[in-house]
Amino acid sequence: MAYTGEPAARLGRTRFGQPPASSIAAMELRGCRFLVLLPHILRAVIALEDKIIVSKLGDNATLSCIYRERELRLKNLRVYWQIEDDQEECSVVHAMISGQDNESEQCIHFKNRTQLFWDRLERGDFSLLLLNVSQSDEHTYKCVVLQKTEYTRMIHQAKVVLSLAASYSQPVLIGPIRNSNSAGEEVTFSCRSGNGYPKPIVYWINKTDNSHLPPSELKITNHTDGTYSVFSTLKVKATSNMQIECSIENKVLRENLSANYTQQNQSSGSSTESHKNLEKNGRGAQAAGIVSIVILIGLLVAIICWLWKRRSSIPVFYTVGVQSNEDRGGLNSSV
Repeated sequence: MAYTGEPAARLGRTRFGQPPASSIAAMELRGCRFLVLLPHILRAVIALEDKIIVSKLGDNATLSCIYRERELRLKNLRVYWQIEDDQEECSVVHAMISGQDNESEQCIHFKNRTQLFWDRLERGDFSLLLLNVSQSDEHTYKCVVLQKTEYTRMIHQAKVVLSLAASYSQPVLIGPIRNSNSAGEEVTFSCRSGNGYPKPIVYWINKTDNSHLPPSELKITNHTDGTYSVFSTLKVKATSNMQIECSIENKVLRENLSANYTQQNQSSGSSTESHKNLEKNGRGAQAAGIVSIVILIGLLVAIICWLWKRRSSIPVFYTVGVQSNEDRGGLNSSV
């Protein structure tokens, strides 16, 4: 039988349906190239994550920019730190030219607040220290390193995103004052916290079933130092076993602070009242005991004084009697 089809090599297949040796070699080569590039891809992803820096308000932040190729000569380098946002009127954060700081084009907002690590520059560490950071420093920063030999060329650049945050204070949760007959009535809880940044997320949680409850009021106040305070209220129908939680979340710092309220049952209230009565009775018994002791001491003092007076009067009469007897004895002896 004559074979009228295309040659196997032309179809990219052998007669047994397998790819030719050349195709297998090409696929293996591509696989090897991917494996070689994989560590570089992973390092690039890790480097991107490391460029996001979180700093607390008022702290100092280090913006990283490291070039690890070879030893460098500062006199041939120009290092520029700038804000990437083109909408900024002034974008120069810090500049170093030929081994010297250049402040001629530096934004006034960054005057006396930036510095390089001079002992690290020749090793390729061009990181920038930014002092006393505030909300106005939240930007994406770009580090550009230029080298001048025969001509000027860029040898390194890096981007750093600076995010600021401040921890919120421990929430204060105030629950309603209830009596045993208020089940089913609407009651109000309030929760407050402050001195945090950025704006928080507030959660009200019913701990009996872990369901989220919508706040009745949410007020966030911005203070002059840039921090925020938050006040929220929750109105719910009272139950016999209320367990309410107020949670304040700071997403930047990944902090979640909470305060809890648990309704006390009637027996605990009765025991508290009994404790107060016992304490009151104890104080009355203590006062009565003190009065009794004072009266007893007074009686003892009176008895002692009376005995002392009686003892003092007896020796006087005894002495007079003895003297008279001696006188009589003397008279008798003289006769």
